[in-house]
Amino acid sequence: MKFDENCLNLIRDLANAKAPSGFEEETLEVVRKYVGDKYLIEEDKFRNLYLYRKKNTGNKPLVALDAHSDEVGFMVHSIKPNGTIRVVTLGGWTISTLPAAKVKVRNAEGKWISGVFVSKPKHFVKAEDNKVQPTIADMAIDVGATSDKEAKEKFKIRIGEPVVPAAEFEYDKENDLMFGKAFDCRVGCASLIETLRRIDDLDLDVDVVGVLSSQEEVGDRGVKLSANHVKPDIAICFEGCPADDTFTESYAIQTALRKGPMFRHMDKSAINHHRLQRFILDLAEEKGMDAQESVREGGGNDAAIYQTSLEGAPAATAGIPVRYIHSMNCIATYEDFEKTTALVVEILKALNKEVIDKL
Repeated sequence: MKFDENCLNLIRDLANAKAPSGFEEETLEVVRKYVGDKYLIEEDKFRNLYLYRKKNTGNKPLVALDAHSDEVGFMVHSIKPNGTIRVVTLGGWTISTLPAAKVKVRNAEGKWISGVFVSKPKHFVKAEDNKVQPTIADMAIDVGATSDKEAKEKFKIRIGEPVVPAAEFEYDKENDLMFGKAFDCRVGCASLIETLRRIDDLDLDVDVVGVLSSQEEVGDRGVKLSANHVKPDIAICFEGCPADDTFTESYAIQTALRKGPMFRHMDKSAINHHRLQRFILDLAEEKGMDAQESVREGGGNDAAIYQTSLEGAPAATAGIPVRYIHSMNCIATYEDFEKTTALVVEILKALNKEVIDKL
C-alpha cells in the first residue's frame, strides 16, 4: 500500500478541526494551509471553498470534485437553572449513543471547553426508565457549572454556540486503523485535496475544480449554491460513507473496510447516473482496482444536488468506508483513503468530452 505521512497529517488535522454545520471555518483553515497558492481560490459567503486548477483552460468539460466540510454536531439551545446545557442537533445522531459522551463546547470567548452528556448513574435508574427512549430535548451537557449564572458568567456559555465530539485522531500504523471523529466527510476532504495534488502536473482532457461545500449534514445546503456557481459538466462527490460490515448479514454487506471506495447506485436523495456509475465500475475492473457498489436504503449526499441543478450534471459518489458514522468515534483505514484517491485520479485521466457527451 502506498503511504504518505503528509496525507496522514492532512487527515488528522481535518478530522480534529471543530467544524459542525454552519461553523466550517476550521476545516477551511486546514485546507488553505495544505494547498497554499497552488490553486485559484474562491470562498463565498456560505463558506463554500473553491479550488480551481491553474492548468484549467476554460474550453474543456468541467469536472467538480466535491466534499462537504462540515460534520455532525450540536448547538447550544439554552441553559438550565442547574447549569447544564440543553442542545439541538446539527445533523443526524443515534441519540442512545450520547449519554456520558465527552464533548467540546465553544464559549463566548471562542475557547473550546470540555463537557459531558448527562448520564444518570445506575444507582438511581428505575426499571421503568429503561423503557423510555430519550430525545435530545431530554438530554443536557454538563461543563461543571452549578447554576445558570455560573455557566454564563464563569464558563461564558451562550446560546447559539457549536458543540462537537471530544475525540482526537489516532492512527494505529501496525494495523492501519484510523480512529477519530468527523470522518464524514473529512476523510473525503483529504482525498479530494490529495487527488488535486496528484493531477497537478497532468495534462487532462477536462478542467477540474475542487469544491469544499458547507452544511451538507443539515440538508445539502451549501452545494445548492456551489453547484450553480461552478456549473460543472460532471461531478464526483467524495464521502465518508457508513460501513455495514459489522452488523449486516454477509450476503448483504455493501460497504466494508479495506475494499476500496463505495459507489452507490441510489440512496434516499438520488438515483445516481447509471451510465456514469457503470463507466466508473468498468474502469476500476479494467485497471484491477478495488471498488464497491451499493443500493442504499437510506442516506443522501451532495450528488443529488448536482443532478438537479441547472441542466443536471451526471454525478457519482466515491464513498470511503467509515464504521460508526455519525457517532462520537469512527474507524476507517488509510488503505481505503489511498484506494479512493488512486481510482478518482484514474477517472479524471479517462474522462474527456466524447465520454461525457455519451453519458
